[in-house]
Amino acid sequence: MKSQQVAKAAQEKCPYCEGKGYFQLLLGGSETCCECRGDGHHQKNS
Repeated sequence: MKSQQVAKAAQEKCPYCEGKGYFQLLLGGSETCCECRGDGHHQKNS
């Protein structure tokens, strides 16, 4: 049961980029999200 909770937590969307892994810039282009490092998943510090 605990392993399922850990797996689910690892798959949560990053709250900063909404799971996209990047930010769309207003003047064009995009930038990698520094919180999830571009993978789109929320990374918890354990």
